[in-house]
Amino acid sequence: MILYYDRAKKQMVEEIEYEKKTLEFLYHTVLGRLCLKLFVARPWFSHIQGIWKKSRFSIKGIQPFIEKYHLSINQKEMVNFQSFNDFFTRAHPPILEEQEDALIAPADSKMSFYTITEDLMLTIKNTSYTIADLIEDDMAAKKFRNGTCIVYRLSVADNHHYYYIDEGKLVFHKKIAGALHTIRPISERYHVFTRNTREVSLLETKHLGDMIQIEIGALLVGKIQNLNKTTFKKNDEKGFFEFGGSTIVLLLNQKVQFDADIERMNEKGYETKVFAGEKVGMICYND
Repeated sequence: MILYYDRAKKQMVEEIEYEKKTLEFLYHTVLGRLCLKLFVARPWFSHIQGIWKKSRFSIKGIQPFIEKYHLSINQKEMVNFQSFNDFFTRAHPPILEEQEDALIAPADSKMSFYTITEDLMLTIKNTSYTIADLIEDDMAAKKFRNGTCIVYRLSVADNHHYYYIDEGKLVFHKKIAGALHTIRPISERYHVFTRNTREVSLLETKHLGDMIQIEIGALLVGKIQNLNKTTFKKNDEKGFFEFGGSTIVLLLNQKVQFDADIERMNEKGYETKVFAGEKVGMICYND
């Protein structure tokens, strides 16, 4: 069972998990782990699933999905969907936060945050990582010593477009090939943030200085679609994920003060539900 904090309702909510029994088979049985190793976690398997989701035959899966996850979809929109992927990759504009120094969320997601240590280590949900392994760049990793890592986990029911949280320019972008494990807690022993396919962008921003944004692929994610703008403004679209829940990781060296409710839930080990463009804290400028 996955619980998260709903800010709007001011209460804990149980997440409706996608294919829970299938994941339990894959990660908790010998035969399932063999299937993962041989084909399920392989990018080609997700690619085949992506082809199906883009076909007209997949349309019949839209309405059951809407009903299961209690989504509110305008019926006028429905006629525009030629496949399940069209439905899944639909976009809606982010919340517009007027405070210039506000730290905002890049996507509809469940959020948690972690401290980067002096020796550039990071522990996320009981799994340890080095920043260098996460981004595969020793020099860039040094910029984030004693910084903050923010994790935004997207479930299948979340909108899968993501946005820039500050204005700035792209310094570099690279793709890192890997496997495609689920990013839910059931897979934590697989070190998914350093084993999964991911894209890394070093961004030079106005208010947050140098920051890194990482999009991490997950089980059945057809593709990470980055627009790779060379310059951007706050709330410009950065890209989107095709089918499957996934994750965005931000590495910051600028100090931030998270909102009290998010801070409180994070200390208790719970994620907080946030929306693209929503304020999650304030930027505290370094001396």
